[in-house]
Amino acid sequence: MTDPIDPQHLDRLAEVAVKVGLNLQPGQDLILTAPIEALPLVRRVAAAAYRAGAGLVTPIFSDGDLTLARYRNASDASFDRAADWLYEGMARAYDAGAARMAIVGDDPMLLSEEDQDKVSRAGKANSIAYRPALEKIANFDINWTIASYPGAAWAGRMFPDLPEAEAVAKLTAAIFAASRVTEGDPVAAWQAHNAALRTRTQWLNGQRFAALHYTGAGADLTVGLADGHEWHGGASEARNGVVCNPNIPTEEVFTTPHAARVEGVVRATKPLSHQGSLIEGIEVRFEGGRITEARASRGEAVLLKLLDTDEGARRLGEVALVPHSSPISASGLLFYNTLFDENASCHIALGQCYSKCFLNGATLSQEEIAARGGNASMIHVDWMIGGPETDIDGITADGTRVPVFRKGEWAE
Repeated sequence: MTDPIDPQHLDRLAEVAVKVGLNLQPGQDLILTAPIEALPLVRRVAAAAYRAGAGLVTPIFSDGDLTLARYRNASDASFDRAADWLYEGMARAYDAGAARMAIVGDDPMLLSEEDQDKVSRAGKANSIAYRPALEKIANFDINWTIASYPGAAWAGRMFPDLPEAEAVAKLTAAIFAASRVTEGDPVAAWQAHNAALRTRTQWLNGQRFAALHYTGAGADLTVGLADGHEWHGGASEARNGVVCNPNIPTEEVFTTPHAARVEGVVRATKPLSHQGSLIEGIEVRFEGGRITEARASRGEAVLLKLLDTDEGARRLGEVALVPHSSPISASGLLFYNTLFDENASCHIALGQCYSKCFLNGATLSQEEIAARGGNASMIHVDWMIGGPETDIDGITADGTRVPVFRKGEWAE
């Protein structure tokens, strides 16, 4: 039987993840998390990392069955705990110069049938415990990246009517194409793509918009931009001086909104898969930067618990622009995975902002970031608000409107 996952393309994906995603430096350690099913890719990443001169590669694995064992057998008190010792150790590794790679590929709906109160409590406990490590990532202190492996359960969610091997083959093809490993020279392809994204960010940074106004697709939303914000996209330089691509794939350019200057209504244009639950038909109203009304046609209870995680969970930490014609959107696939689905559509993120999305962000304290409008939270959850009907105007400080998007595409 033919392997549905082409090993040569898997080799290429590992090389892209190490060379383009991380740009791993000689002597640098690597902390790598992955589902156990992704072991074939993990082994290739480790080999590629050591060829690039890695000091020590430390993999940390997860398993869907082990996760379900907790939900079906653990005491109630278990769901208010998390492995804080693990995240504290990861944070120490990052302080010592380690890079971070996450490989995703497990079942995006693994917890959809479990007790959602337990799911929410476990998620909150994990967010609190993860904070020391997350801050190193959110502040872009280190070079980090996320890549994907075509897990069978994930493929089955996307293609439920196909036999497992065919479903895995289709997901594999989609991941490899979006990650640009099917092109003749994947590294060169990423260099060209990064250059195109850089052109967009340079234009946006030159405009110095005070706000973006969204209309169409159920939106009448004004997103004020943080004072001294800076747009990024594709390859960026971390505070440790390493230029990396945090997401493989990526089609977005993004910046930090002002946590207190978001007004209006917006509707999700794609479902949000969050902690094993699918949330559909999200509609929210912002007043003074805060979500004051929220509803969903499916998964509303999960959404409301998410919004109550902490004070910053009802405010925005990111705004991102993606044309409707992006390759992931053109595929017509819903991945049930934010890494891919966010790159099919303009999106916003609830919660924590990225400090790198400020002019001279590497020199700013948390207090200075907050004073410029940056949001703080234990969560960072992206959801999609763009589509072929989306129009976006940039609004300058004097009120001048400049077309940015028309009918889901760049206006120029």
